[in-house]
This record gives sequence, structure tokens and C-alpha cells, in this order.
Amino acid sequence: MTVLALLRHADTAWSAAGRIQGRTDVPILPRAAIALPQRCRGMRVVASPLRRCVQTAELLGLPHELDPRLMEMHWGQWEGRTLTELREHPAMRENEGRGLDFRPQGGESPRDVLARVQPWLREVASDGRATLAVTHRGVIRVVFAQATGWDLRGEPPCKLEWDAAHFFRLDSEGRPSIDTLNVR
Repeated sequence: MTVLALLRHADTAWSAAGRIQGRTDVPILPRAAIALPQRCRGMRVVASPLRRCVQTAELLGLPHELDPRLMEMHWGQWEGRTLTELREHPAMRENEGRGLDFRPQGGESPRDVLARVQPWLREVASDGRATLAVTHRGVIRVVFAQATGWDLRGEPPCKLEWDAAHFFRLDSEGRPSIDTLNVR
């Protein structure tokens, strides 16, 4: 079993305002702070190429590789809007009921994100090195969903803290299971 840690990037002005970032390349806040759990020290580090992840890895002083498969879900025409705004429309509520098949207008679904991330998970498992990925909420949610069998409908099996690291174990095929969540 290979250990995989997932850490969401530090806050941006958009995340602080509740705006959906998706693929919009928003930088982290000038005074952003994030802690690296002790257990992550010495791990191989891979980051999404979006600036907020690269800057977070740099803020933590971590040499890292970039992998575009770790990029956030593409929210299409909804990027820059808030969920509160979007939920004012009945079509959004209906769309959210689709779980893994939820698709923003002009964007990708969580199922698409999972299809993009799964080959990367297999590669990490095959490599065998403990790996920390500096990534996004959407990527963390689909790995968590796969580990728990949650289809993204209704409440998640447990609450994920977005300022913490989440540890998974990958089997030889790259299938995740939960190790420890919400580690600071």
C-alpha cells in the first residue's frame, strides 16, 4: 500500500469570497498561511500547475513536480460565481442531484475529474513512494468519494476540513482507502 496525502492550496481572494475558481488561475492571498503536517515531510511532492497550488508548495518550501491531472474541476461558465448565486436557479439544484454526473455549463463533471485522476493514482501506486499532492477541493472530493463509495449525493460520510491534509492508502491498482482525514 502506498501512502497518498492530499492538501488543498492556501486561500485566494476568490476562495475567501466563496467564488468558484475552477480553472481560473487565481493567486494565493499575499499573507496566506498553511501548515504542513509532520507526516508529510520527506514525501515526494506533486502539485497542480495552477498558480495557487504552485505558490502553496513554494510557501511550504517544497520542491515539487507539476501534473495537470491534479487541476481543479473545470466549472465552465460558472467560474467566478458563488454557489449561493447559482442555487437561486432550480436547474442548479436539479444538477446537484446528479452527484458524480453534476456538470456546470461548459465545464466537466466530477466523474470526468475522477477519470482524469485515476491514471495518476495508478502511477503513484506503481511508483510506491509516499506522495503529497498539493491540489484542489474537487480533486480531493473525488478521491474521497472513490475511497468511501459516496456518489456525491447528499451529505458526505464525514466532513473534510479544507485547511488540513487527508491521507489515503492506494492499493496496487491505485484504488484509495482512507488512512486519516483532517490532519494538521
